[in-house]
Amino acid sequence: MQAIDAGALAEREQALALLAWYVEMGADEAIGAEAIDRLAPPPAAAPPVAMPVRPAATTAAPRAVVAAPPSALAESLAEAAQSARLLAAAADTIAALAAAVAGFDACPLKRTATNTVFADGNPEAPVMIVGEAPGADEDRIGRPFVGRSGQLLDRMLAAIGLDRSGVQITNVIYWRPPGNRKPTPAEIASCLPFVLRHIALSRPRVLVLAGGTAASTLLPQNEGITRLRGRWFDLVVPGLEQPVPTLPMFHPSFLLRAPERKREAWRDLLALKARLDALAGSDNRGG
Repeated sequence: MQAIDAGALAEREQALALLAWYVEMGADEAIGAEAIDRLAPPPAAAPPVAMPVRPAATTAAPRAVVAAPPSALAESLAEAAQSARLLAAAADTIAALAAAVAGFDACPLKRTATNTVFADGNPEAPVMIVGEAPGADEDRIGRPFVGRSGQLLDRMLAAIGLDRSGVQITNVIYWRPPGNRKPTPAEIASCLPFVLRHIALSRPRVLVLAGGTAASTLLPQNEGITRLRGRWFDLVVPGLEQPVPTLPMFHPSFLLRAPERKREAWRDLLALKARLDALAGSDNRGG
């Protein structure tokens, strides 16, 4: 009997340890054993089954139900993006843009999020970092990059003499996707006008794209982050006269899962520091 109790206790401890690991990695919702393809078309409806004809009863006429046309969803997404473009264009300060994002209800992620996560750091900093989307800690606190990946980002910046007073940090999505899933193209499209306007209003000297989602959203490239990282691009942003030097890098959350890639991330940080030093030297010579 004691052996059975000890075995049950060991299984319970293993289950609790596994659950704690899932929570630490950000999995805080129960998901099915198989992934759901949310972009797949709905299954075809089964053919109607013939029902026996019964005498008409003396009741009120049934209410007619009209199915939404297949283009209804596409139209609603297009309307969301258009609404975002109008709101973003009307914002002439970062504070006004933050207020517009907070009042924007067309992105469905807002309905399940706790907080709108707009930005952190110094809005006048020469470096702007754009990540993917808020996680559980960011959603709870309302600031980007405050969880484990944010702590790693702080250490990475400190390694080249920077902190949050010298950078501005935001994401391509302002609300946490349920279960920390990857945001859909439609969700990204509804937020993109705000992101571009944010860059234009901040006028950064250098833009850093943290992770593949940010890179694929803002760069006209079809390559993955492994091929894009460490390469400089000139990003054309509406509202800015000159392209912004842009450096894709690995997302800190990826480096937590694959610490062997930190050597490449260190080279990218050195490239960022070299570009900032060159810009500072140019400013001094110009003065």
